[in-house]
Amino acid sequence: MKKLIRKIVFILNALAAIALILAYFSPYISPNTFWPLAFFGLATPYLLIINLQFLLFWAFLGNSRFVLSLLVLILGYQTIPSYLQLKIDKNEVAESELKVMSFNVRVFDLYMWSKEKTTRNKIFDFIKAEDPDVLCLQEFFHTENNKKYSFKTLDTLVQFLSAKNFHAHYTLTLRKTDNWGVITFSKYPIVNKGVVPFQEKSDNVCIYTDIKKGEDTIRVYNAHLASIKLDKHDYKAMQEVNKNDYSKDFSQEINMLSKVKNGFLKRANQADSIQRNIEKSPYPIIFCGDFNDTPSSYVYQTIKGKNKDAFLESGGGLGRTYIGDFPSFRIDYILYNKNFKSRNYTTHDVKLSDHHPISAIIQLEITD
Repeated sequence: MKKLIRKIVFILNALAAIALILAYFSPYISPNTFWPLAFFGLATPYLLIINLQFLLFWAFLGNSRFVLSLLVLILGYQTIPSYLQLKIDKNEVAESELKVMSFNVRVFDLYMWSKEKTTRNKIFDFIKAEDPDVLCLQEFFHTENNKKYSFKTLDTLVQFLSAKNFHAHYTLTLRKTDNWGVITFSKYPIVNKGVVPFQEKSDNVCIYTDIKKGEDTIRVYNAHLASIKLDKHDYKAMQEVNKNDYSKDFSQEINMLSKVKNGFLKRANQADSIQRNIEKSPYPIIFCGDFNDTPSSYVYQTIKGKNKDAFLESGGGLGRTYIGDFPSFRIDYILYNKNFKSRNYTTHDVKLSDHHPISAIIQLEITD
């Protein structure tokens, strides 16, 4: 009986190992080529933990079968730091630095998700206290000449920010007064602005802003990529799945998976467009944004390319940026030119949105 149980466990172990290997391929193959891989990539942290558990199980029994999971974990050892950073930030203060912050502000709690009337002011207070040199906001909202209510977010920010130069781009305007989009603020002069064109019309966007610091020009990207757009019924379905309680015909679960798949496909197209734009940039870049995708995704790998990730270079801990239920991982990023350095990457422990704000000090050591 013991032999049968161990055989079944090893079969499960082998399946988990195969799944993790497939996850390793996910960042390098577009969902438009083979979309199922993206689901394995999304599950990477869980697959790492499961394989570690199998390794410990067999090792505890003194069984050589532990080698399977050990080899698979070694094969993907470079994946782990994308989710967990243990190293200490050793970079010292440099002569030329920029404090950069990225924050999905969830339209400043316009719809009262937090059930607190003071959330918008708390966001303002937080940003004011941090005083970044460059501030990239996603899910930005601003009203202009609205007679029914005033939500002049832009005016308020310009009043108290040291970074008063801005580049705003709205993807949705209603009643000619209410605007949704992204915005980048800079303490330094803005010499050029632009938008990365996407293949299909979308309420998502990526803008770039060329700023002049001393003799150097730096291109700052600010992106908000396609979300999964799960609704309350989808989250309820996830809770039921966790309780092993499925809908009778699996229709809700299938609908949810379809939304996740469509999100993968849209973001892959957006990432391809962004990558082409980055390649043409005449200046070194800093890239901030809400990717709505994890470090084991095609989106992250494509946009990052040869650039550096501030979390990998100067961060610590798990780095989780999304506060919601799914995907509860690091989906917000600060990337930068390979010739730059960073220090003091921080995932700020404040709950003013469904995302944690992130910041890093970028050291502008530009070399040819």
